[in-house]
Amino acid sequence: MAVVRKSPLYSVRRSKVHGLGVFAKRKIRKGTRVIEYLGERVSHKVADDRYELKDAGDGHTFLFIVDRGVVIDAGEGGNEARFINHGCDPNCESVIEDRRVFIEAIRTVQPGEELKYDYQIGRDDDDPENVDEVFACRCGAGTCRGTMLWPAKRPKKRARVAKTTKARAKR
Repeated sequence: MAVVRKSPLYSVRRSKVHGLGVFAKRKIRKGTRVIEYLGERVSHKVADDRYELKDAGDGHTFLFIVDRGVVIDAGEGGNEARFINHGCDPNCESVIEDRRVFIEAIRTVQPGEELKYDYQIGRDDDDPENVDEVFACRCGAGTCRGTMLWPAKRPKKRARVAKTTKARAKR
């Protein structure tokens, strides 16, 4: 009996978005689990210590936060998943299941199309002023927000107090 081998789902090559990218070699159907994001599993403290001396203007890392206790550092023992670029109009998403991270297609991806998912990088109070520039997005989507970060929080609107209420309070 002949064994039928399917060609690989993807290949890694130069990307117009950034550095290397991952591209579909054949049609990838919506819902397909494409790849697991692999690398050394470390604590947040270890991840912070590793990148503490890194230039603040370099937004290039292979860290993926799994939960409050674990970060995957794909710079150490990582696989091709680390080359999947960010996209504001992604064709994939990251799924965390049993403290493992998988990249799944959220729509059918055509051969030759670059795989992308929204990195959803969080903002911190101690971010440098140019954090949006450091994590600039170059995905080229019509809906591009210009950054790989979550949108900045809008200041809360102060509650408007009716003039009549103020007038009563003064009496």
